[in-house]
Amino acid sequence: MKAFLFVTAYLFIGFIYGQDNNALQTAFEESYSLESDANYDEAIQKLTAQYDPQSYETNLRLGWLYYLKGDFPESKMYYLRAMQLMPYAFEPKLGYAYPLASMGNWDEVMNLYEGILEIDPQNTLVNYRVAVIYYDRMEYDKAYEYAEKVVNLYPFDYDTVILFAWINLKMEKYREAKVLFNKSLLIVPKNESALEGMRLLK
Repeated sequence: MKAFLFVTAYLFIGFIYGQDNNALQTAFEESYSLESDANYDEAIQKLTAQYDPQSYETNLRLGWLYYLKGDFPESKMYYLRAMQLMPYAFEPKLGYAYPLASMGNWDEVMNLYEGILEIDPQNTLVNYRVAVIYYDRMEYDKAYEYAEKVVNLYPFDYDTVILFAWINLKMEKYREAKVLFNKSLLIVPKNESALEGMRLLK
């Protein structure tokens, strides 16, 4: 009798879990559709109706949706929860940087990125983003270091090549800048950024 009750209870729990899982999958699916229509409030509502504070995936998704909505404090809160649930994951840290940057908290963003690079020095996305930040700060020597690393790993990536071209131009490395601008025109023909750079080199 006890064995029967145990099996019945186990099957019942599995059934309930399956129901919850199906409901969550439906909520995610509907949230994607609503996001594509820029209906962020309803997309959020679909997920909060199924919200479990221990769900990494839901917290991560809500962080993104609140960021798109422009509610940066709420976005930070959900990304932070996701980071606490999965402390070794880069994913929520990269997401957390979005509301931080939108709020102008660049020092926090840099601390976040530096933490990632301590673990994964070859992380191309973070190296690229750090290079962009230093470029915007007009700290071209520092930007050069990070952009060069990405260009060496991905020599035919347009975003990095064009960034590295501008860094070289700002550092008055004109020959290198010209080579890089020409290379970017192979990747994206007639791109305006490279054409502008070439005009400045004449």
